[in-house]
Amino acid sequence: MKRILSVFAVALLVTGSSDMSIGGTRIKDIASVQGVRGQQLIGYGLVVGLNGTGDSQRSTFTLQSVASMLKRFGITVAQSDLRLRNVAAVMVTATVPAFAKEGGAVDVIVSSMGDATSLQGGTLLMTPLSGIDGVVYATAQGPISVGGISVRAGGNEVRRNHTAAGRIPGGAILEKSLATEFSKDWKVLVVLHHADFTTASRIAEAVNANIQTGIAVANDASTVSLLVPEEFRTAGNLVEFISTVELLEVAPDVVAKVVINERTGTIVVGGNVAILPVAISHGGVNIEVQSTPVISQPAPFSQGQTISTQLFTVAAGEDTSAVVALEGATTVQDVARALNALRVAPRDIIAIFQALKEAGALKAALVII
Repeated sequence: MKRILSVFAVALLVTGSSDMSIGGTRIKDIASVQGVRGQQLIGYGLVVGLNGTGDSQRSTFTLQSVASMLKRFGITVAQSDLRLRNVAAVMVTATVPAFAKEGGAVDVIVSSMGDATSLQGGTLLMTPLSGIDGVVYATAQGPISVGGISVRAGGNEVRRNHTAAGRIPGGAILEKSLATEFSKDWKVLVVLHHADFTTASRIAEAVNANIQTGIAVANDASTVSLLVPEEFRTAGNLVEFISTVELLEVAPDVVAKVVINERTGTIVVGGNVAILPVAISHGGVNIEVQSTPVISQPAPFSQGQTISTQLFTVAAGEDTSAVVALEGATTVQDVARALNALRVAPRDIIAIFQALKEAGALKAALVII
């Protein structure tokens, strides 16, 4: 328990210390320009060269795909005659970054569709990748890197990591450039990653103070509109204007928040979290069940049977815990110090946070994931 508590204390302190350096954050780290986005592509293909770990006969779409592929090469074969275990049908996905040009290379993810047990050692055949508009933007091909192993022998299996999906670094070549429009009528919209009225207002103030007065207006909690000045409306200068805006530093406002993951016992406390003066008493109930074997032996020559049974003993007790008074905590270091003074496990701290919120003593949003 001591080790768990120390980890919890370090996590709180690191979160709190980061709040001290939040005063100077570049705009490019908390916001992005509207229209500057990537595009997701998808395609269906075949992986060959597997060592008996491909799709079985039950995956009829794999057999149909192989028959259609061979027909393109002038080879006609009946689907019923195919007996394949070295081929797998896969879905190929990729995310093309903004401003990607024709001839550029992007990574692709290859995932099995059928009942293939492993894609290790396989090679993806040429696969067209299209966007949501149905236009083919790239083609993918190459050997697959799985990053795991899967070995079967004699009914036993040894597996490390997931082998039914893999990656091809630089496996897709762009056949068409992506059109990206981020300026309209010499206006640029800056979108915050996390909507906040205060942060949006501070971005507008920073742009007006450092570039030109009156060109930035905070439209809402997540959008700031920028009017490009006249001196930046020539060829190439728009990029310079956006670069200048991105490098400006602002102090983003952070909402006081406590995030709890009950499945793993993880607790993350934000830097603005405060606890009002409160008294806490936390204890647990311990239940112990013991099983003792009892054997009944019959008398000699009685033709009886030996009977074996179990005798169960249940004991219950409750931990003794005193009432701890917290004088209030205004910084995350104070919160860590106060909670670790209770000497309870992280899962108990989760229950304490929930009780503090109900009592109105926790001045923060409580998020349970």
